[in-house]
Amino acid sequence: FYYSAYDAPQGDTLTGTDRNQRLMLHRLGTPQGQDELILARPDEPDWGFHAHITEDDRYLLVSVWKGTARMNQVWVRELGSRGPFTELVNDFRASFNVLGNDGDTLYLITDEDAPLGKIITWNVRTGEQQTLIPEGADKIDFAALVKDGILLVTLKDASHRVTLYDRQGQKKRDIPLPALGSVLSLATHQDDAEVFLAFTSYLFPTTPYRLHLPDGDLEALEQPAINLDVNDFEVTQEFATSRDGTRVPHFIVSRRGLKRDGTNRTLLYGYGGFNISLTPTFSPSILGWLDRGGVYVAANLRGGGEYGKEWHAAGTLGRKQNVFDDFVAVAEHLIGTGVTSPAHLGIQGRSNGGLLVGAAMTQRPDLFAAAIPQVGVLDMLRYHEFTIGWAWASDYGRSDDPGMFEALHAYSPVHNLREGVTYPATLVTTGDHDDRVVPAHSYKFISELQRVQQGDSAGQERPTIIRIQVNTGHGAGKPTALLIEEWADVWAFLETYLE
Repeated sequence: FYYSAYDAPQGDTLTGTDRNQRLMLHRLGTPQGQDELILARPDEPDWGFHAHITEDDRYLLVSVWKGTARMNQVWVRELGSRGPFTELVNDFRASFNVLGNDGDTLYLITDEDAPLGKIITWNVRTGEQQTLIPEGADKIDFAALVKDGILLVTLKDASHRVTLYDRQGQKKRDIPLPALGSVLSLATHQDDAEVFLAFTSYLFPTTPYRLHLPDGDLEALEQPAINLDVNDFEVTQEFATSRDGTRVPHFIVSRRGLKRDGTNRTLLYGYGGFNISLTPTFSPSILGWLDRGGVYVAANLRGGGEYGKEWHAAGTLGRKQNVFDDFVAVAEHLIGTGVTSPAHLGIQGRSNGGLLVGAAMTQRPDLFAAAIPQVGVLDMLRYHEFTIGWAWASDYGRSDDPGMFEALHAYSPVHNLREGVTYPATLVTTGDHDDRVVPAHSYKFISELQRVQQGDSAGQERPTIIRIQVNTGHGAGKPTALLIEEWADVWAFLETYLE
């Protein structure tokens, strides 16, 4: 199965919303012209499809999605049938992720009436639903069927835990992980007791493991080598208090025994959007920053998915300001606890995180010495008019909605730069072929920032620079050589403008 664009009738014009609107069946060894149309909904140009087949080759399952909202429909029919799909879920009310099946019974993760997620069963024939593993204290991030059981990966304060349950929903045991970190993937078969997973953390390179169920322990298949003794460094987690009293977690990565005298060059990173959880992951580039005495901090902000559906919703639409308040709260916590000071603090974020940086530096320029918004969404009044921007309205809202215009205008970075203000030294980065967040966002922001930027009280000019990578896009698939060049420029910029 594969996806293709809908062929518009003569005279119609295809737009970015018409992608992935046909589900096609291709039989190996046959010409593509003989491919069979399985599903198309030209009457719903904003819909997309994701299809997979159950392991027993019994059912074709289709998840129907719309934009970036984490809500989907679920359609099913027997494999090989040419009849209509059974629409188990026929509206966009919640998230439903099918894990697999046992005959006519499907196993799913859903956040319907369970903001942190639950596991349910759903009989295709009878429509009967039952809760198998109810909502718990921690968010269910993902899960997989294994022999005689279910492996559940949950998020506790933005790091992963793994637990084995049986098929009746009874907890069997916890699976100890090597450190405070992230499970990147699970490779399983629902009737196989052998499981493979990938684990990582800030000081732990991505490592493949094998797990024998039900009683086995994790066995490392390969231990990647790095040219740095990570035992010289440590990861700690602290909590800031946001403006409305919300507890905001953040990870601090530094040399062991960090002196909290306010003089540490510190980079604060955040995202805060689209239900995406910022969990600990390894980056060789960050190790280079740590090795030179820097501190790296990752903030877990509302708008993300760390604490489930309600945490995400609290950072969307008219509540988007909560995300920026959370980020500022973490910065103030780092300053208040002596990790750093405004003269030594820089901020960075990509895409929606670029919006975060742009909003934070325009609202609180006094807190930061340097800012790096990368491929950022910086014009909130017109973002939906370019390429795939329409799909982000579930998080942002749109300025052509009278109820959202004022909220968007209040934090839109391009529209909130002011003359006579000393802004942080700023390095904007973009790709000239970025068709996700078009580079016009970055061009407009840097142009206006260069116009209004003032020197600081000591007369030192704070530069405003844009770095435009030619022949690249939003970032995915960028060659290693270009990544090295970009990060070298980022770190050089921070070392120059953080005291």
